[in-house]
Amino acid sequence: MEKINLPNFYHVTSSQKWTFETPTVNRRGEIITTTTYTASYFTEYLTDNIILEMVAIPGGTFTMGSPENEKGSYDDERPQHNVTISPFFMGKYPITQAQWKAIASRTDLKVYIDVNEDPSNFKGDDRPVEQVNWYEAVEFCQRLSKLTRKDYQLPSEAQWEYVCRAVTEPLDLENNKSYPPFYFGETITVELANYNASNTYTDEPKSESRGQTTAVGQFPANAFGLYDMHGNVWEWCADDWHDNYEDALANGSAWMESETSYLAKKKKNNSNSVLRGGSWGDDPDDCRSALRFNDLRCNNHNDDLGFRVVCVFGSG
Repeated sequence: MEKINLPNFYHVTSSQKWTFETPTVNRRGEIITTTTYTASYFTEYLTDNIILEMVAIPGGTFTMGSPENEKGSYDDERPQHNVTISPFFMGKYPITQAQWKAIASRTDLKVYIDVNEDPSNFKGDDRPVEQVNWYEAVEFCQRLSKLTRKDYQLPSEAQWEYVCRAVTEPLDLENNKSYPPFYFGETITVELANYNASNTYTDEPKSESRGQTTAVGQFPANAFGLYDMHGNVWEWCADDWHDNYEDALANGSAWMESETSYLAKKKKNNSNSVLRGGSWGDDPDDCRSALRFNDLRCNNHNDDLGFRVVCVFGSG
């Protein structure tokens, strides 16, 4: 096993590098190139046989949001602005049902609330957990932090989009440069993601919608080594909802109100949080890297709502 350079506080059980291929498609959904990448990750053991793989994400600066001419875009994805991201780790996959149960069953780790050990509609240990609201996702992160003595959180919205796009350089907006709408290129296809493929984004062929979640990791990873960033389940972010990017933060932190404690938020049951990535039931427009959606954080338990976790530097 090849060791990777990790901060001392992690004391990880194992660390590895792996090589994978990421395809790029044209507007007809045809693969035009396939690029080989290498990424690093460490393995967290939740139980003796249930693991969580955390991928090392490099720092960089990217341009967040979408241009006005991107098909399917909304005003809340603008103005485009540069954000500088510090290195961190992010889950290779959305949290699975097996991972959820391993932590949800640990009532000795409870921080604020009880959680259902088996909330998902579409059953399967390797499928993403769903029907989880924002508070329950936060509880999972807090229990995981308690178990591992590391700092696990929901990703900020900026971290999420940065990782989805898998770029480390900002755009030249003065010359009208833009990122592709998907990390696979100009569109997505049913071979690349789990979404409502009965509708198309550009000129790719129509396909049947699967109508349910799929096991994580069935489709190719993006250039950072993350799977299922487009489709499968929507993923909760830490941020409060804002109607656009006016006055948005430029440092990659979660954009939250001054009263940010868990208990303070719990009192505001009508508050909304950010969801990203689209789901098994959504059209390709809603699976774009820049697409933002908001939902009530307190009481929604839909079978297309899941999450993944980040582990941040600087915690002991």
